[in-house]
Amino acid sequence: MAFGMSATAKVWRFSQRSLNDSLEGEIQAFLIDEDQLYTYDDLTKVNPVTPATVLKCLQVRYSMKVFYTHAGCTLVALNPFQPIPDLYSLDVMKEYHYAHQPQEFKPHIFIVAEEAYRNVRGQLEPVNQSLVVSGESGAGKTWTSRCLMKYYATVASVSVVKSQDTVERIERRVLDSNPVMEAFGNACTLRNNNSSRFGKYIQLQLDRCQLLVGASVQTYLLEKTRVACQPANERNFHIFYQMMKGATDEQRKEWKMSHDQSFVWLPNSEKTIEEDCFHETVEAMVHLGINAERQGEIFRILAGILQLGNVSFSSSADESQPCHLDAKSKDFLQRAAELLCVPAEELQTCLIVRTLKAGKQSVLKPCSQAECSVRRDCLAKVIYAQLFEWLVTFINNSICADKSTWCNFIGVLDVYGFECFQTNNLEQLCINYANEKLQQHFVAHYLRAQQEEYVSEGLQWSFVKYQDNQSCLDLLEGSPISVFSLLNEESRLNRASDAKAFRVRLEKELCDNANISWDKFSKVPHFTVAHYAGKVGYQIEGMAEKNKDPVPPELISLLQKSYNQLLHQIFKDNETESQIKKGPGKTTVVSKFKNSLETLMKILHFTTPHYTRCIKPNPECKPLTFKKEEVIIQLEACGIVETIHISAAGFPIRIPFQSFLQRYALIAKHIKLGGHSVVLDLEADTCPQRHVEKILSVALKHRCLSEEHSTLVHCGRTKVFLTQVMLDLLEDQRKKILSHCAFTIQCCWLRYQRGRRHTHRQSATLIQAVVRSWLVRNRVRRWNRAAGVIQSTWRKWRLLLKSLAEAELDDAKDLVEEDTPALTPVVRERGSVQLSTIPEPVTVQGWPMGLALASAPSMTVSLTATGFQKMMSVIASLNLPSRRGEYQVKTNQYTEELASIRAQPKGSVKLHCQRSPLLYADRQPDLKSDVTGFNEILLEKTL
Repeated sequence: MAFGMSATAKVWRFSQRSLNDSLEGEIQAFLIDEDQLYTYDDLTKVNPVTPATVLKCLQVRYSMKVFYTHAGCTLVALNPFQPIPDLYSLDVMKEYHYAHQPQEFKPHIFIVAEEAYRNVRGQLEPVNQSLVVSGESGAGKTWTSRCLMKYYATVASVSVVKSQDTVERIERRVLDSNPVMEAFGNACTLRNNNSSRFGKYIQLQLDRCQLLVGASVQTYLLEKTRVACQPANERNFHIFYQMMKGATDEQRKEWKMSHDQSFVWLPNSEKTIEEDCFHETVEAMVHLGINAERQGEIFRILAGILQLGNVSFSSSADESQPCHLDAKSKDFLQRAAELLCVPAEELQTCLIVRTLKAGKQSVLKPCSQAECSVRRDCLAKVIYAQLFEWLVTFINNSICADKSTWCNFIGVLDVYGFECFQTNNLEQLCINYANEKLQQHFVAHYLRAQQEEYVSEGLQWSFVKYQDNQSCLDLLEGSPISVFSLLNEESRLNRASDAKAFRVRLEKELCDNANISWDKFSKVPHFTVAHYAGKVGYQIEGMAEKNKDPVPPELISLLQKSYNQLLHQIFKDNETESQIKKGPGKTTVVSKFKNSLETLMKILHFTTPHYTRCIKPNPECKPLTFKKEEVIIQLEACGIVETIHISAAGFPIRIPFQSFLQRYALIAKHIKLGGHSVVLDLEADTCPQRHVEKILSVALKHRCLSEEHSTLVHCGRTKVFLTQVMLDLLEDQRKKILSHCAFTIQCCWLRYQRGRRHTHRQSATLIQAVVRSWLVRNRVRRWNRAAGVIQSTWRKWRLLLKSLAEAELDDAKDLVEEDTPALTPVVRERGSVQLSTIPEPVTVQGWPMGLALASAPSMTVSLTATGFQKMMSVIASLNLPSRRGEYQVKTNQYTEELASIRAQPKGSVKLHCQRSPLLYADRQPDLKSDVTGFNEILLEKTL
């Protein structure tokens, strides 16, 4: 038996050696042609897939300044550590956005962004998308997130349906939220000049037309301890240095910051980085709606925090007496109190004396020097943390759209990268815990879930081994005993924490977990956790106090009295906050962070994730420097090689049968094979898998693909598994069929429109003919009626004139001359009468002038001219002399209409000034005259 086992072992070792030799040979053969390695845009094409071949491909591509590479479902992004302006220009964005198949272009972060955008737009039921950007600190996550937001702000407003001003305002505010939040939430660390000291998940809100209408920001665990405590060779938040370098003399005077003043909480201020741009931050705040007055309040608060950091305390000789401040510290405290708008004496009292409550009584107890420093730091941290929360809330109110205006979103997750410093505490533990959760999401969603689904659906699949970090998560957050649960219990005890005792308890309770270890020879209490990215040692000293995050209530009460409106607004409702709440129910930092992270994981679970792995090529952040040792650790930690294996052998596209049939059934209905159409009776046949197989068979045969291409697709029990190539093939055929159907519909519609126009034209012609004939008939009828009326009226008028002439004309022979008064020669010569001979004014009525002139060679009249214009014209034409007020003209037109001669004139002649219808009115009164009638003379005189 022993001999048999030994022989078997030898055979196994020999076969393993042969396999290793064969693999080494393949690797060497692959790496020989180094000049062609940069052409591998997708690492799934690498053969064989090993850490060595993947690393070499990335190195060659990085040396050729190609920074993006596909790794199956993941995009690998190498940080160039230098600006590449042409890589992210507007033209490049448009090129990827308008491309028919962006996957055919060179790998880019815009491909991931466009794929997520098209998923929202193209699916039957649009699914919310999440872009998960992960990597170490300094790997380029913040820059990548910034590029993604700029891309969506550009392409999501191409077809503007709202006013241009509104859309530009939304885009500008979404983009301007970045520099403001980076100024207040990012800092320069040993590993990164622009390290995010908080996590953020940005939801870009899209309406039904996939236009950007708003955004919202969710933040996670601001590292507020950095305000009062900066690790060696690191800096405080960017905003403080921006104020120091960008403030004007007037602003410095207002903020009580002289040029020669230095601040304890601003180390390494001589270092200049790209992020120290004060004017850019101020301009972004203006675009977000923060006016100058509110900005002044914000910067005075920040200046007050800096002045507070210069306050130092000296111990008193008598322990019963509070600590005292030297002259400089009192001056700094006075400045801080003026900038924070609180009484200086009360501020000093709150820092050096604490209030203890014993029942209903309050007892004042002096604080030690260390306790005074802790209370000072606590005041600075709580002010900055609350100011940051207010800023995030203001930004959300400025850019967030109403829920009724948007229906889907694309989320961009940018969290702090994995960190491992010389001294690590609670902040690093929470940061690395967040990265563990994201790695587990990737493992659960892709590495594990996909392989389990292949097996359950009946695919022939051999499991690819991968590193599962679930055991590390169980160590940190598991139930009932974990690092976090023990830390919370320690923090809730009403006593000072003992680091050594807590280490002993950790070792006792968690000794069975292989992911935690202790260095028994270390003098500093600590524990080491084996994370997916490597081992990290955490210092226990001060961890429980940071987890408590105590804020003395007297400090909150003091800030509530501030007459700085912003500071007063921030803390006015703070009495109910959990941070001043006592007892076992108080929320600790770990519990709060864990709950917010669980909410984030739920959001990611109900969205379609897209992964981008940012890789840091070298720890010194040198441009175009590639260190293999640094990169291979990151590749192995995030499971890139395993991802490539699964992506190369698997099916990234999975569609349920019913969704597949709804989308692609038209392929089989419209494609003819051998002159016959494939008939799908979806109602008669209850087996959807059979329909799916028919569709796939038709698609493959139509494209003349061989049986080898059948590996591009697999029908499971409930889903269709496709490669990207097969999906593109189906989509191309579907688009062609839809285009053909659309063309056919358009042709039919055009024919229908032409026939309809022809019918309308014929109908219009007929209607026009009928209307024209009706109008002509009506016009002729009116003409006939009018002609009859005119003829009848004319006949009546002729008869009337004839009867008037016969009745009214008297023969001149019947006129009898009567005696008339003697006339003077002048009057006789002028044909007038001297009016003075008549004692009283005589009323004269006008008679037909033609008759009067024709029948009487002379006439005697007496007139009083007050009235009528035509009679005055008659008088003027007859040259009758008149005297004012001695005669009067009264015409008979008003009363008797036509005048007539009924008897021989007796002493006066009646004149008629209206055109007479009688024939004698046109008789010529004077044969020697050139005129033809009186009426013509009258008209010539009056016109």
